[in-house]
Order: sequence, then structure tokens, then C-alpha cells
Amino acid sequence: MRWFPFSGPLRLAAVLALLAVAAVVVPNFVTAKPSTGDRPVTGKTLHSFEVRDIDGKKVSLAQYRGKIVLVVNTASKCGLTPQYEGLETLYEKYRGQGFEVLAFPANDFLGQEPGTDDEIQEFCSTRYAVKFPLFSKISVKGKTQAPLYQWLTKDSGFPGDIEWNFAKFLVGPDGKVVARFHPKTKPLDASVTSAIDSALAANTSNAGH
Repeated sequence: MRWFPFSGPLRLAAVLALLAVAAVVVPNFVTAKPSTGDRPVTGKTLHSFEVRDIDGKKVSLAQYRGKIVLVVNTASKCGLTPQYEGLETLYEKYRGQGFEVLAFPANDFLGQEPGTDDEIQEFCSTRYAVKFPLFSKISVKGKTQAPLYQWLTKDSGFPGDIEWNFAKFLVGPDGKVVARFHPKTKPLDASVTSAIDSALAANTSNAGH
């Protein structure tokens, strides 16, 4: 039996439809280089937003003014979940220099973060000994996309939908995004650490003037 019982234009239409479905279902992990960014289109920064931490308490991200911040959407049942270890290593290495990792669990990709906030917190602390800030589970895409991620993906200067779990945005001391890294780019990749080093050096230099 033939796969496509159509001929001519109908067969072509069926093939194109299947390719379109595959493009949606399979994550694109080809590009792992940081984005260079465009000029932000609004006056908002990371510091403009208020979110809830993993315990449900309101947190103003303005408290991170003056620090270098890596914002990451995370998940507990993803092939990239071991990146938690690398994120914690980054945090321990740079936290004394004014660096923070902010993790936002999200269940937007194949249901890979199904747990409650309590379950996520327990998983992160027992499995990966995470000490950097965790926030309440949000949506990073679609109709229920959180305001923070609306800004990150549309108006931060680094536009584009979140590709998968563990997309990374590096934010400068003024709250503006300075680099974006693909989910498959590991936290300890040289492109990430060099960007952090550069941001911290620039921040120290500016603080000295």
C-alpha cells in the first residue's frame, strides 16, 4: 500500500502538511550561538516587573538593579534538565561578583514541568542542590504568556519565541538584555561564561567612575 493515496497536487499538499506538523513538534536545536539583539522597542527593563517566587511571595525584580542576571525558563523532566547543575556552578562561581541566576519553571513544552511549585522546589534542592532563586511556575509562550516573557520575546531587543526549556537571557545591571542563548547552549559553554565575564568587567569599570 502506498503512503499517499493521492496524486498530483493532492499528494504535494499532504506532504507539505506533514512537514509543517513536524516543524512544530520537533524542537530546533541547530542554533546554539548567542543572539546579538536589536534595539529595544519599549522603555521597560527587567526591573520593571513584579513576579512571585517559588513560595508564592511577590518579588520586584528591581531588587536586581546593578547586578548581572541570567534569566532561564526551566523544567524538571526535560533532556536538558541536567543544565541545573551547570547553572548552579555558574551561580557559585560568580555570585560574589554581583551575578544572579533567576529560574522560571514552565510547562510549555510537552508537559515537561508538570509538578507544583512545592514539588519543583523539592526536586531542585534534593537532585541538584540549587541555591539560586526559583520562581513560581509560569507560561513563557502562548495566550497565557507571563508579562516578563512577553517583554523578553518581543520588546527586549532579542525578539523571538522561546524555543524550548532552558533558553537563557543575560541581563545587564541596567536591566537591559545584552545576550540571548539557545536552550541547547550549556551554562558553562565558553560563549556564556565569556559574556558573563565581559558584563561583570564592564559593570565593575562603570562602578569605578
